[in-house]
Amino acid sequence: MAKKKVARRSACPLNASVEMLGDRWSLLILRDMMLRGARSYKDFLTLAEGIATNILAERLRRLVAYGILATEPDPSDGRKVIYRLTKKGIDLAPTLTEMVLWAAAHEDTGNAPLVRMMQADKEKFLSGIRERWARDGGPR
Repeated sequence: MAKKKVARRSACPLNASVEMLGDRWSLLILRDMMLRGARSYKDFLTLAEGIATNILAERLRRLVAYGILATEPDPSDGRKVIYRLTKKGIDLAPTLTEMVLWAAAHEDTGNAPLVRMMQADKEKFLSGIRERWARDGGPR
């Protein structure tokens, strides 16, 4: 499948990453999908950081448009949508893990048990994330 041509500010790969992910909210949505199994709009509204509904809707649209998330009808209520990580989305797991480890090494952050788990065996941690993703629907 050919990649869709997107107008970017520059050809820099880091710029492309920033344009796709946008801001902290997109990263926190991905965190909640990978670590907490969030899949519905309502799930994302429970972010500890308190995302506004208009920002959540826009970030979910952006992540879908860039192929990081995909949607499917909720089997229990066809009017609702379930979000899932695509292969492109789950491939961000190592990057997000490194961001957590970097922040924990340089700042006083919370969630010490998660950080310790990542530090003890990063590959096992990432394997668990990928296994959960595959069990919950995996690549499509």
